[in-house]
Amino acid sequence: MSELERAAELIDGAGALLVCAGAGMGVDSGLPDFRGDEGFWKAYPPYERLGISFVELADPRHFAEDPALAWGFYGHRLALYRATVPHDGFRLLLSWGARKPGGTRAFTSNVDGQFQKAGYPRVAEAHGSIHHLQCLERCTKEIWPADDVEVPIDEDTMRATAPLPSCPRCGGLARPNILMFGDYDWLGQRSQAQLDELNAWRRAHRDLVVVELGAGQAVPTVRRYSELASAATGALVRINPREPGIRHGRGVSLATNGLETLQALDALLAS
Repeated sequence: MSELERAAELIDGAGALLVCAGAGMGVDSGLPDFRGDEGFWKAYPPYERLGISFVELADPRHFAEDPALAWGFYGHRLALYRATVPHDGFRLLLSWGARKPGGTRAFTSNVDGQFQKAGYPRVAEAHGSIHHLQCLERCTKEIWPADDVEVPIDEDTMRATAPLPSCPRCGGLARPNILMFGDYDWLGQRSQAQLDELNAWRRAHRDLVVVELGAGQAVPTVRRYSELASAATGALVRINPREPGIRHGRGVSLATNGLETLQALDALLAS
């Protein structure tokens, strides 16, 4: 039996399906791969000219020190994610979960809202969401949707122009409700409520199978959670063309691309 067939057998026998996804999940939807400085600069040439890396740019201090720079990056990403159509793999995973007695849930480190756009009713966003905002000065613990927010950007400089998003309570600057690097001001209660719901569901479904996609080791949030969720049964299917290894050899490791692997699994599940 091939590894792909083993993965299909695991998924077919599951009572519930947990989808865990990292940044690589969005590549098949046309979203840029920020892996390494070269990948980031390929997507955003102005930052290469400035010599600014992704890690440097994703630092919350810029919202206080240079809000036009900070909102130039996050405002561009907000518009990009709104325009992106989730690839068909999202639908396939959702359809598999719909056939399970326990249903499906998603856990992701991505802030792009693609799971919600694809119709997933329950998503745990470990690092927050670009589609929600908070007050930079934390005058309130409120987190609000960014539905009406449009950020004008100079594409040559990648700097935002006024008016920048503001807090409806104090009128000061707003920032995305995203956990950034070295971020001590992120309001995490929205994400924590999602995680609490997911954990309760997971504990109630011991026969679940975890399908993990596009989650690397550089920021191992997703890999750790998927291994935790599948620890009792070893029912983990890890799909990752670059870092497919599974600790202790538990589960099925597929060193292939996300969408094509999901399509191949779907063909086996339908046969």
